Amino acid sequence: MSEQRFDVWASGNAYERYMGRWSRLVAKAFVSWLGCSADLRWLDVGCGTGALTTVVSSRCRPRAVLGIDRSEAFVGAAAAAAPASARFAVGDAVTLPVRDAACDVAVSALTLNFLPEPGRAVDEMVRSVRPGGLVAAYVWDYAGEMALLRRFWDAASSVDPAAAARDEGRRFPVCRPEPLRTLWADSGLLDVAVTSFEVPTVFADFDDLWQPFMAGQGPAPGYVAALSPNEREELRSALGATVPTAADGSITLTARSWAVSGSTPGGPTCRGGLGGGPRDAPGEGARPDRLEPP
Repeated sequence: MSEQRFDVWASGNAYERYMGRWSRLVAKAFVSWLGCSADLRWLDVGCGTGALTTVVSSRCRPRAVLGIDRSEAFVGAAAAAAPASARFAVGDAVTLPVRDAACDVAVSALTLNFLPEPGRAVDEMVRSVRPGGLVAAYVWDYAGEMALLRRFWDAASSVDPAAAARDEGRRFPVCRPEPLRTLWADSGLLDVAVTSFEVPTVFADFDDLWQPFMAGQGPAPGYVAALSPNEREELRSALGATVPTAADGSITLTARSWAVSGSTPGGPTCRGGLGGGPRDAPGEGARPDRLEPP
């Protein structure tokens, strides 16, 4: 059975409870780290349920924001939840429906590792950004300190050794600092920087942690959906035995992500340094009046 059989993306609400709520926490740290000026045109590639798009819209004072995702259901969920100023379109990350140099900043959250050729997606982001613009992304640290998934796959492998082949830490080697740095450099980006963010993932109880795995959205939930009831219960028990449970039943874990950024050659920069420093005014030059699919 192919790995993609488990990578299901069909329900915005289910994904939001499973992973979107944690991505929103990372998105706040991510946009602060980018240190971009106001009044810029942003492109969010693989926008999902709009976690990053919403944070950009509310915190970065953008001139325009366009979120693109190939899942119609996710685009619908994002449009319903994001500020009215944000716009969304169904599209593919490797053939973005925007003109050359149409935006100042292209970002992507938790998407690159699910693409068969992530380098093509980065090249498309570069094409879409003006000279001196910014291309950046973040992904989970699947092999390390994304504790929810690390504990899940360790538990799954303990009861089903074949589950190791589905482990996102093994499947997605790009989700490490040096592969990300190389991916950005190979696309011609300059001043490439990589950092990490850790956010708390707090669950009210074990049911709050376990139930999103039952919804079939993503590799781990897709794996759970394919199990028999007895196998599912065995996995549930194995996972429950590994998580730290407080006296009130709550469970506190942490999730680490890796983030990467780089600038396209030439032109005025979108920022004055990572983490926010003196910021350059947004360049005008060849930017079109609007950022939108053709």
